[in-house]
Amino acid sequence: MAVVKVTVDNFETEVMKSEIPVLVDFWAEWCVPCQMQGPVIDQAAEEFSGKIKVGKLNVDQEGALAQKYGVMSIPMLVLFKDGEAVKKEVGFHSLEQIRSIIA
Repeated sequence: MAVVKVTVDNFETEVMKSEIPVLVDFWAEWCVPCQMQGPVIDQAAEEFSGKIKVGKLNVDQEGALAQKYGVMSIPMLVLFKDGEAVKKEVGFHSLEQIRSIIA
């Protein structure tokens, strides 16, 4: 499953009403650790296809959503289950670390 671009327009449908858990990567283009995180997010989306939805939310374009979920540092990974943010992790994470976030 491809990584979903999460925006204010599709947040409700893609994240809040998703039937499977959603891992959202809050990131920005200018953020070097975010650029390093990108390929790992792609790997996670492929590995967990059908079990977990993986999305990316650009904090510069979607500032209100970033603020709503308390994003102070990026990259920040937030795991949503049944429309609730159940885990938040800040900083670069390896695929192994992402597996433990999802578990």
